[in-house]
Order: sequence, then C-alpha cells, then structure tokens
Amino acid sequence: MRLPAGFAVALDRETSFWSGGRVATGGSPWKVVRLAEAARPHLAALRRAGPQGLADSSPVGRALARRLLDLGMAHPVPVPRAGPHDVTVVIPAFGRAGELERCLAAVAGVPVIVVDDGSPDPEPLRKAAEAHRARLVRQPRNRGPAAARNTGLRLAGTPFVAFVDSDCRPDAGWLDVLLPHFDDPRVAAVAPRVLPDGDGGPALLARYEAARSALDMGVRPALVRPGGRLGFVPTATLLVRVAAVEGDAFDEDLRLGEDVDLVWRLGDLGWNVRYEPAARVAHTGRLRPADWARRRHEYGTSAPDLARRHSGRLAPARPSMWNLAVLGLLAGGRPGAAGVCAGVSAALLARRLSRLPADWSLAVALVGKGVVADAAGLGHALRREWWPLGMLALAASPRSRVARAAATAMLAPIALEWLRQRPSIDPVRYTVLRIAEDVAYGSGVTAASARARSAAPLRPDVQLPAAFRRKARGHSPS
Repeated sequence: MRLPAGFAVALDRETSFWSGGRVATGGSPWKVVRLAEAARPHLAALRRAGPQGLADSSPVGRALARRLLDLGMAHPVPVPRAGPHDVTVVIPAFGRAGELERCLAAVAGVPVIVVDDGSPDPEPLRKAAEAHRARLVRQPRNRGPAAARNTGLRLAGTPFVAFVDSDCRPDAGWLDVLLPHFDDPRVAAVAPRVLPDGDGGPALLARYEAARSALDMGVRPALVRPGGRLGFVPTATLLVRVAAVEGDAFDEDLRLGEDVDLVWRLGDLGWNVRYEPAARVAHTGRLRPADWARRRHEYGTSAPDLARRHSGRLAPARPSMWNLAVLGLLAGGRPGAAGVCAGVSAALLARRLSRLPADWSLAVALVGKGVVADAAGLGHALRREWWPLGMLALAASPRSRVARAAATAMLAPIALEWLRQRPSIDPVRYTVLRIAEDVAYGSGVTAASARARSAAPLRPDVQLPAAFRRKARGHSPS
C-alpha cells in the first residue's frame, strides 16, 4: 500500500546504518536488512532531516519510507489536523458514574456510545450519559470489557471508533494527533500515551506509577508488534479503523489480555498498529497497595489463554544457544573462555552475513548486542515468570557466583532504568517496587499456568545455531 504524497516520516533513533547506508539494523522486531543502492541518496536526505522528518515525493523515496515504516525502522511524523472528526467514542462502563462523568466531559464534541456492562445500579450511569447527550446501551449481565466494546463497535456508524475506558480522560486535541496516522492505508489502530493522574493513593506508590505505569508505553513512538520494543498497547484508549476490525474486534472469551490478542491478530492480517505518545490520556490508577498488586497479578493470569491463541509468542525469554554459553562461562568465572566463545560466534555470524556489504565489525556488534539483550531477557524472566528461581538467586547471591550473576541480570536493568528516568523516588525503593510489580505479575502467570496445566507461558524458546536448525529441518517429517 503506497503512502500518500506529503506523508512525512523520521528514522527511529535505534536504527543504525552500516557500509554507507547499504545495511540497516533495528526495527520491530529487531533485524538486519540490506537496502538498495538507489535508496542511498534518499536515505541520506532522511538522515539529515532528523526527528522533524521528511516527506520525499519521489517514487524511490516513498517506497523507502514505506519499507522503513513497515520494518519499524522509521515512524510517521503526523501533522495535527483539526476536526470535526468522523469518529465515534465507545465507552465500556461498570459502575463508577463519577469516573464516567469526567470521561464524558473529556470526549465532548464527537458522538459517544456508553455501554453499561451490567452495572448493579444502572441509574447513575444513565443520568451521566443523559447529561452529556451520549447514547446509552445496557447489557443485561456483566460480560467484560471485550464484549462491551464489541457492542459499541457494532452500533457505531463512523469509519473510525475510539475505545475509551470510563476511567480515562483524553487531553484536548487527542484526535487531531491520532487521526492523521490513518492517512497511511496500512494502519489499523493507533494508541495514545496513557498516564496516571496520581490521585487517591500513597505518595510513594503515586510517584512510582508516574515513572512506571503499566499502561504507559513511554515517550517514543513505535510500530507495535510481537517481539518488538512494544509488543502490545493497552486498549484503555485506542483509535481503530472500523474496516480493519469488521465484526467482533475483541475476543469476548478473554476478560484480560484482549488488547494483546487484538494487536497480534491485526499484525497477522498484515495491518500496522502504532503508538503515538504526542496524544496523551489521563488514567485513574489503582493506588492502594493491595489493589495495585492484585491488578498486576490479574494481568499475568491472561498468559495461558494468550498462549493457546498465539502459539510460541508468550515465551518468557528467547536466548540463543551461543549467548547462553557465553553467559554461562561468565557466570562460572571464566571470562577468557567466554571471550573465545563470543569470538567463534562472531566469526560464524560474519560468515553468514558475508552476502551483505558489511565488514566483520557488524558481526561483532551484533554478538555484543545479543549477549547483553539475552542477559537482560533472562533477568526479566527471573523477576517475572521464573520469580521463585529469581528470589532464590537474590537470597543466595552472597554465597554463590552463579546466583550473583543471576541477581546482576535481574537488577542491572532496573538500575539503568532508574538512571535514565531519574524518577522522584530513591533507587532502593524504586527497585523494591519494581521487583514487587514483576513478582505480582509473574505469580499470576504461574498460578494461571498451573490451573490450565500448561507450561507454555513459562517455557523459554532457545534459539539453536543455524547448523542445528538446518539439521532439524532436514530430519523433519514431510
């Protein structure tokens, strides 16, 4: 699908170029690609444009922009466009009429459908919808947010629908920023940045949420894909193209994880989903400690259902066999042997990359990046899905070299995260809350996996060397 004339794009800051722009690394998921010689001058112009982006009107320039966007190596630079907008807002609601009142005030100016998802006392919601001239539809029993959103979607008569949870309040101009993304005919959905409002909870937890809310996907725009920097976006607020989600957009059997499922299914159908942090939404968080931990636990319980629907995508870690060997040798106190192993891995990778116009430095960089990424991935899994092992490693770290290595893999990413963000909370309490959040989520994964008798959300996906993969394919049944 071609990009329209005047559609500006900018390179993602993690996209790197080698051999004078003939090889690119980055994207979502991360990859190495070769670029055509004819694209080099257009790429140079795009690099000079910087974060302001460039709308290259030439056929080659537009084709390059299309490819970089689809790889996640570039992102759109939308120009806000004032309304009126052909959008219907769908708000699933269950009680909490006060939250609905604030949400309705924030989305004034477009048609709104409120779906009462079987609230025990429907009258306050009816009054709130009536006061804001919103259409109210009541479901006779509580069926969950997925079913409520589908109900509203079926009633909307506009080409775009914005799903907005009743505890969310979009900032003014949010649609002006999000809708221009749909000038790209491949975009099915765009999510804004969802930020906690910080009210109604302990100051410490509010400060932590301000730095790391589960719904806040960060300050950088992104292509949302499994295995990418952003593997999903929450549907607390999500703008969708109705043509891309005809029928029931959400799986109504999922009470949790329906947002992940939708994004992944759209990607499987060839659509792009984007995250645009320039549009912002305030969200009322759960800031009482017990509620906060319970909600993280509930998020984790969606893992077995998602694993059944999306085989292989819920693996907690995907380390390569070579990187595991390097990390194992380092953990065992054998840095020399680890260096040799990494060198052999780089040499083999350089041989595989020999068809690309790049020298050995690319292979060395890729191996180094891979070792660091796999160490962080294993540490992440030890804090979450493998949290019992992770807690044992933290307890045993004063006495065991291997446990200290595991603890380092768990804690070093948190320390770097704190240094990058500099939140208004000291590093010790930030680390404690970060681990508590991960353990709460991981306990949901392990509990739900035990109930489902499924190890899929707990099982790593170890990437075998290329020779082993070829051998396995050669012996697979036809």
